[in-house]
Amino acid sequence: MFDFRLKVFYIVAKRLNFTRAAEELFITQPAVSRHIHEIEVFYKTKLFERNGTKIKLTQAGILLLKHSEELLNLHRNIESDLAALSKNIKGSLKIGASTTIANYFLPKYLASFKLKFPEVKIALISNNTETIENLLLGNKIDIGLVEGQTKRQYINYRSFARDEIVLCTSNVNAVSKKTTISTAELQKLPMVLREPGSGSLEVITSALKNVDVNLSDLNIDMELENTESIKSYLLNSQSFAFLSIHSMLKELKSGELKVIDVKGLDIKRCFYFITQKGDEHYLKETFVKHLLSDSFKLQ
Repeated sequence: MFDFRLKVFYIVAKRLNFTRAAEELFITQPAVSRHIHEIEVFYKTKLFERNGTKIKLTQAGILLLKHSEELLNLHRNIESDLAALSKNIKGSLKIGASTTIANYFLPKYLASFKLKFPEVKIALISNNTETIENLLLGNKIDIGLVEGQTKRQYINYRSFARDEIVLCTSNVNAVSKKTTISTAELQKLPMVLREPGSGSLEVITSALKNVDVNLSDLNIDMELENTESIKSYLLNSQSFAFLSIHSMLKELKSGELKVIDVKGLDIKRCFYFITQKGDEHYLKETFVKHLLSDSFKLQ
C-alpha cells in the first residue's frame, strides 16, 4: 500500500538518476518524470535541482527522502507483522551467505526464524561474496548476506552488522612473540590468504592500500578457500592470517590463537543483506526484519 509515487521519488532520490530509477522500477523514464512532477505539484515545491544531465536533491527533497524512508520502513513492518499475526507467512526462501556469515552468524538466527515461521522452507548456500552476488543476479537465490560491498549495478546493499578483521597466528608461533608489529614487519611474515573473489580478501586489500602496502608485497605462504581451513593451518604452522574476530572467538578463548596488532592498520567492515533492485517481496523483508530485531544488527 506504499504510495507508488513516493516509491518512485525514493528510488530517484537514492540513485540521483532518472534512467536508472526507471530501469529498477520497470517503467519508462517519462513515467518517472511524471510521478515526480505530480509530487512537486502536490507539495508545491521543487524536489530536485537539475544541472544538465545531473540532478541533486533540494532541501525539500532531502526532507521528503527522510520521511519516505520512514514510511517505507513502517509499511514493511506493517506488512510483515500483519502477515505474522495471521500466521500467513509461508513459502520458500533460498538464502546465499558468504562463508564467515554462514558459519558463524546465521545458524542461530535461521533456527529462531524457523521456530517463528515453521511453514517457511529454507535452503542455504554458502560461498564467497562474488559467487553469492552472481547467484542472486542469476535468480538462483532470493536474498544474500555478504562480507563486502562491491556496488554492482543491479544489487541493493543494506548493512546489518559490523565486523573487524585482525591479524592472528598460533599462540605458540615462534616466528613472532610481539603483540604489535609495523607494516614493514608484516610484509616479512608468511601469510595465508583467502581465495580471489572472497569479500574478506577485498576488504583486506583495500585496508592495506591505505597504509601503502599492496597484496603483492606480502610473503604469501598459501591460499585457502575457507576460514576453518585457515585456522587449522595456523595451528599447525608458523604462518599468519587476517581473520574475522567473530570467526576465532573459540580459539581466542582457548588460547590456541592470538591477535597481533599492526601499527596504523584498522580493518573494519560491515556485513550486508543483498537483494536485486526493485525486488521487495514480503517474505524476504520478514526474514531481514527478524534478523534486525534481535542482537544481530548494526551497532
